[in-house]
Amino acid sequence: MKLSPWLFSTFAGLTFLHGPHVIHAAEGVAAILSNDTVCQEAGRYIGWPTITKTKDGELLVVFSGDRDAHICPWGTTQMVRSRDNGKTWSQPETINNSPLDDRDAGIIQTKSGALVVSWFTSTAFMYPEKLKWQNLPPELLASWQRHIAKISPETIVAHLGNWTRRSVDDGKSWERPVKTIGSAPHGPIQLQDGRLLYVGLSTHEKVLKLGVEESRDDGRSWQYLADIPVAEEDQKDPDWRLRMQDEPHVVEMKDGKLVAMIRTEPKDHAQTYMRQTESTDGGKTWTVTHKTPIYGYPPHLLRLRNDWLLVVYGVRREPFGEHACLSKDGGKTWDVENEITLRGALNGDLGYPSSVQLDDGSILTVYYQIGQAGEKTSLLSTHWKLKEE
Repeated sequence: MKLSPWLFSTFAGLTFLHGPHVIHAAEGVAAILSNDTVCQEAGRYIGWPTITKTKDGELLVVFSGDRDAHICPWGTTQMVRSRDNGKTWSQPETINNSPLDDRDAGIIQTKSGALVVSWFTSTAFMYPEKLKWQNLPPELLASWQRHIAKISPETIVAHLGNWTRRSVDDGKSWERPVKTIGSAPHGPIQLQDGRLLYVGLSTHEKVLKLGVEESRDDGRSWQYLADIPVAEEDQKDPDWRLRMQDEPHVVEMKDGKLVAMIRTEPKDHAQTYMRQTESTDGGKTWTVTHKTPIYGYPPHLLRLRNDWLLVVYGVRREPFGEHACLSKDGGKTWDVENEITLRGALNGDLGYPSSVQLDDGSILTVYYQIGQAGEKTSLLSTHWKLKEE
């Protein structure tokens, strides 16, 4: 792949590379081994990936693919595979292709070996006021209108919502989708006690809130477990992403403590710091969400094999890019002084990174952004390692 020219700047003592090919991280903390392409669909927009590593070492990445744009009618849940630690990837397999927009896919493999994929569907493409910022050509919008005219109210009722579905044969076939109350970009996790736990933006009791669901049958069904309380001052804020907070992800530490981080995006973008909440009773009760020193969104959390906590996230202000931060005390404090820059980007249509730790201890992080000027978004990856473990 031809590299773009490198443009350097300094910010907070760190060196950044504007554009898609970053080779610098926080000095002394991490080293970038390579930047690669996971999936590119010619002339199509793809995004919002999640990666998992299976018991036999295969890497799976799910995402929303085959799209016209960030908001459009055509999004499908797709998956690619790698058997060589992310050096090469298969062609996309389609898991979901509903009449609506299938978005933001998550994936885990449970202890039973089942794959559980999560996503949500959207009708935002049906509302012109939500599309203006995309500056789409009239002929494209006309083709959407022809599709929209065929969508009945019954179709919307049948397909609109938040979903998971299982495969017990390595993705060769998939069980019927199961509705969940909430949704989050990277989906549920499995706890040490075998339960699946899903922290998401929920409509429990028809109220929009941060909520927690659990599955005790390996993802075949879900039950609501708990609300996550939001600080009183945030509840009064006119910005809904502060009142409700959304796009969370959760991780379980070795001692059983649960740590969840959450996206916020107030009108004052200088205050776009993620929130955090904790649970010490298996997800039944949670602390009030509190502000972290980490700027960006949304989070993906990973407990490393040395019990450090890693969060990766996108930054949609200049210098744009994908970032990572570490906590060595289970999320009590975050080493923002040594924030790691994984890769720069050309603009703010980026992010939703997620990570796995490979057998050699290195980390593979996948995300979406524009690969080269003039292209639509692709799935890209950074292979990197910590200099100290």
